[in-house]
Amino acid sequence: MKLVTCEPKTSDQSSRFLAAAVSEDVFIDLRSVDSIIHKDASGDRIPNDIIEMISNPGRYYPLAEEVIRFAKGSPDEINARAASKVAWRKSELRFLPTIPRPGKILHTSVNFSDHKKEVASAFKGDAWKAQDWGSFHYQHPTGFLQAPSSTVGTEEAIYIPSFTEQLDYEIELAIVIGKKAKNVSKENALDYVAGYCVFNDVSARDIQSREHANKVILLGKSFDTSCPLGPWLTTIDEIADPQDLKMTLRLNGEIRQDSSTKNMVFGVADLVSWWSNITLEPGDVITSGSPSGVIAGHANPVWLAPGDRIEATIAGLGQLVNTVAALPA
Repeated sequence: MKLVTCEPKTSDQSSRFLAAAVSEDVFIDLRSVDSIIHKDASGDRIPNDIIEMISNPGRYYPLAEEVIRFAKGSPDEINARAASKVAWRKSELRFLPTIPRPGKILHTSVNFSDHKKEVASAFKGDAWKAQDWGSFHYQHPTGFLQAPSSTVGTEEAIYIPSFTEQLDYEIELAIVIGKKAKNVSKENALDYVAGYCVFNDVSARDIQSREHANKVILLGKSFDTSCPLGPWLTTIDEIADPQDLKMTLRLNGEIRQDSSTKNMVFGVADLVSWWSNITLEPGDVITSGSPSGVIAGHANPVWLAPGDRIEATIAGLGQLVNTVAALPA
């Protein structure tokens, strides 16, 4: 299934609902359709909250699958059968981040060897050069936390903060946790994963480099709209092998990053197992790290600017699209 929290573009937040895709262009209000199919049932059978949904797949997924089977055809046909507006075209909806408010975002650092080489050899500036990136170790995954408030959905703006002149992108795989995990083994790690989506680690390189010089990282990677997350959650049953997914990022139509999850140093199971040394909870997000091809690795970097369009695509997970904008006055 593909699940997403959304709202009609013409409505306010009170109209938010949990939707499932019945095609690439058609999305249905799961709870509303279920209440029509089972109009004699008491209470709501399907939650409107995606974290509650993925926390209990045994209970809720069969109900959602029944709704999807009911909702065949065009939105007009579905709405006619339901005698209500329950089906929407993608263009009619605003999509929230895959997890609208993650409990925590665990960001994995430098988890593609080509990106390590890029950082060590091509990133410019004294603060970067002083870090001795060649000695970056792989005894275990390393990373940092990002603010849950930094997420934004597909087709939403990425605002350039006033404190940076070097805004950059990074395509990453996002791993969404479905049940509480503590000290889980690599062999059992995928049992705790609800599904996957696309993540864009938008970075303020000038701030990041100065933070690295002090052996810390926070604002350079964790500011409002710096964590686009979407376009929706693809449940784990739809992905046969998370280590064989093509990753492509385009900037204004030009391919900038072209890789695969097979190039991760630590795979999905490794990351879930390692990061479960911190208690993981439903709705937590773990990122894969990024392959090479970022702006900071170019000989003459041209940083993100208002109007730039970023399309981050991972096979089987959809395309996360965001446009860069200046901060509103």
